[in-house]
Amino acid sequence: MSISVCDTFSRCISGLDLADLVVNADLLQLSCDAIEDLHAETNPHQQLSSTLSVRHKLVQQSNCTIIAFATSPLCTKDHILQGGDLVSSSTLKEQKFPLFDFLRSNGNPSFSILRVAINLFKDYFPELSQLKDQIHDSTTEELLVNSRLIVTGHSLGGTVASLFTLWLLDNIKKTAGRNQLPFCITFGSPLIGDQGLQRAISEHSQWNSCFLHVAAFKDLSPRILITSQPNPQYKPFGTYFFCSELGCNCVDDPEVVSRLLKSTITPVSAEEMGIDDYSGTVKHLKSGLIMKDNSQLGQPVTPSLRPGMILQLKAIGFEITAQQQQNNSINDLISELERHENQMAQQMKAIDLNEKLNMVKIRMAYLEWYKKDCKAKGAGYYDSYKNLSCKRDREVTKHKKVLSDYWKKLVEDFERKPQKEGAFMRETWLFAGTNYRRMVEPLDIAEYYRQTGKRDYLTHGRSRHYILLEQWQKEQTEKLAGPPNDKKKQSVAGILTEDSCFWMKVEEALISCKLLRDETSSTSEKQSAREFLNTFEQYVMDQINNYAVSPEIFLEKSSFTKWWKDFQGIIETSHNSPLTDFMKKGSYLQYKRGQF
Repeated sequence: MSISVCDTFSRCISGLDLADLVVNADLLQLSCDAIEDLHAETNPHQQLSSTLSVRHKLVQQSNCTIIAFATSPLCTKDHILQGGDLVSSSTLKEQKFPLFDFLRSNGNPSFSILRVAINLFKDYFPELSQLKDQIHDSTTEELLVNSRLIVTGHSLGGTVASLFTLWLLDNIKKTAGRNQLPFCITFGSPLIGDQGLQRAISEHSQWNSCFLHVAAFKDLSPRILITSQPNPQYKPFGTYFFCSELGCNCVDDPEVVSRLLKSTITPVSAEEMGIDDYSGTVKHLKSGLIMKDNSQLGQPVTPSLRPGMILQLKAIGFEITAQQQQNNSINDLISELERHENQMAQQMKAIDLNEKLNMVKIRMAYLEWYKKDCKAKGAGYYDSYKNLSCKRDREVTKHKKVLSDYWKKLVEDFERKPQKEGAFMRETWLFAGTNYRRMVEPLDIAEYYRQTGKRDYLTHGRSRHYILLEQWQKEQTEKLAGPPNDKKKQSVAGILTEDSCFWMKVEEALISCKLLRDETSSTSEKQSAREFLNTFEQYVMDQINNYAVSPEIFLEKSSFTKWWKDFQGIIETSHNSPLTDFMKKGSYLQYKRGQF
């Protein structure tokens, strides 16, 4: 048996090829066998009960560990329809069962779960807690199994398997590799949630690929909730393995899955298929008795995918004649599959995250070079970019835009993540994000104040992604705050100014000096300017004492040096402060050497 098939659901290969890979592995058959064994062990009296209950079985195989879930009595469409409404996350919280609250986030504040599924889960929760403790170490946040964990179930047993898998995923450390995550396989299970649940799962980088839902062509159960309502709210997640006596196909696009679930069933053909039916289909597929038109399989993606899409529909039971291909509904479905396959092809060509990060490093390296070059010319990179005096300065704009677009998207993605995973990802990327903010935001400030009359960058000009990066960085380093150590002093010559809004304060200080010199300024304007300058003096001295500003601010052509000259012209001779004392004594020379 090959467990590597579990990893393939995150890769972009064609639906037919992926389906063949699933069939060639033993995962489906082993899962079916475990569920059938569980049914065989069920007390006959339990099958006569009018109340649904859940049972589970843990099976150790040579290359995997299987947890199978089943209901007693066997689930029917009536059980699904009677509990077919949705329970919202807020209702679950009111019921003191906020177990799945980890799925909520700022971008996705609510979700809903199938009532019959969550009720079964709640009723069986004590046993599920014991099972979790048996296979999961809460201290190390790792699974206590030596092989890949498969969680499986049929019909409503599959809904419990899905919810149990979600619970496990939230409790496994975020650095776990794909092989260390549970893999859920359901057979003939109804949809268990709305778009909020679908979105919450897809926002986790690996979770969506941990679910494989097997849906037979004639089985009513996977489709009943979206075919029995005029405007169904139920949405699929994970990968769907559609199968029939003619073949099989895999689809992971939720919109295409929904269309296929609605389109591949009719009242006449509808059946309620048991796990034995699924087991028979899987064996039939495995035996190689199915006739396929292999001439089109494995072909590269071409501009016209229509023949391949027709083949995929035929593989799961559609009988499509030339006349039927003219039908608008069939045409739309073929177009949906074609769009999905094209999307997968584009994803295969996309640059992965590491390549994007390398691109970011190259752009940042260019800005580092630019910063050093400007320093050598006596102006500093902030003032050079603000003045745009040469082609080199204008070239920076392109690099800045690429970096800003990248980090805005990344911060937006982090913010959408549920709290726990978002926090982990922020910590992982925070060092790079902080360097980016300290290097690039001064350039945005330079652009802002380059425009005559602009004021108050914090309110009117600052991008939200800078605010969040700074907030996350402060949360991370708050408890580590302390006086500057020798290492920080020794390396001050090469640092980036820690406060990425330092130059905004310098610009506002320059404007305040101008207001004080201007005879037309009102009394209140002059009073406000004096108060700002007093605050600014203290702020700059605090930054100097903490070795938190780059010595480049003292360069001859810098805006800070210009401010200092302006400030000297408006203060009284008797004015004394730690900053004026620092500047007049030339202590900034010692500061540059880390000896202040």
